[in-house]
Amino acid sequence: MSNELPRIGVVGLGNMGGRIAARIRETGRSLIGFDADPAQAARHGIEAAGSLRELVEQADVILLSLPDSRVVEAVMRGPEGLIAAAREGQVVVDLSTASPSSTRALATELAARGATLLDAGVSGGAAAAEKGTLAIMVGGDPGTLEQVREVLERFSTSIFHMGDSGAGHVTKLLNNFLNAVSLAATAEVMVAARVAELDLHKVLDVINASSGVNFASLKRFPNIVDGDYMEGGLTSKLMLKDVTLYLDMLRELGAPSLNAAGPVASFGLALGQGYGDEISNRVVDAIGDVAGGVRLHEEA
Repeated sequence: MSNELPRIGVVGLGNMGGRIAARIRETGRSLIGFDADPAQAARHGIEAAGSLRELVEQADVILLSLPDSRVVEAVMRGPEGLIAAAREGQVVVDLSTASPSSTRALATELAARGATLLDAGVSGGAAAAEKGTLAIMVGGDPGTLEQVREVLERFSTSIFHMGDSGAGHVTKLLNNFLNAVSLAATAEVMVAARVAELDLHKVLDVINASSGVNFASLKRFPNIVDGDYMEGGLTSKLMLKDVTLYLDMLRELGAPSLNAAGPVASFGLALGQGYGDEISNRVVDAIGDVAGGVRLHEEA
């Protein structure tokens, strides 16, 4: 890349990618976006590329924000995909939650074209993407990370280099598994507290001053108990996908998993109860359904 500021392309303009792209645009950087739904670019006020190839031709740094490895592989390997169109010196940063083994294979294929792939899992949710306060965990060449750090800092406050290719996505799956465990377990506890007729705000005060404290109890349930589910974040379907990816990774590593049954059951229940495409915080309603229609708040 030249000494001029690189032009940025964003592929995937959904809940996270759209917010990340909008944040970059708001900070004054030139960018172009592409999504399977052409309306997404207009929704976020972003210039739209007519095709993936057009985006690759115009962008120096390409950010991917896609649902899973299947979609990432299709975008990368398709006949009009990123690998076929890549040029020497381009950098692709995969912000998706994806399979580390798939990521490593794609990095090798992209390197054969003279381009570089960084895997860069993000954490913090839609609200942090809007504020530009995401945490990013990066795998791949550290020199390339320094080349694109200024781009990543447009929408993050914490950037961690975790190691070689795939290490960022490994770390993201570890983090997301803990996220799933704490959300599912706290949802179960709060439904039980409601059945026990306890003051839910006081229950949260106790948990957050005690050994049960976690991200869900601190950041999510103080809103949920008042009926604000914080819409717009990771869905239950995607949460279950992430837990499944975690289990696949542990099988490849030969590491044990003794605690996956809880989130698999909880988010599987959410899908079965019709909450699959809603924010994962709605898992508390799925648990409430099987407890006899319990809700943490008075419904209008």
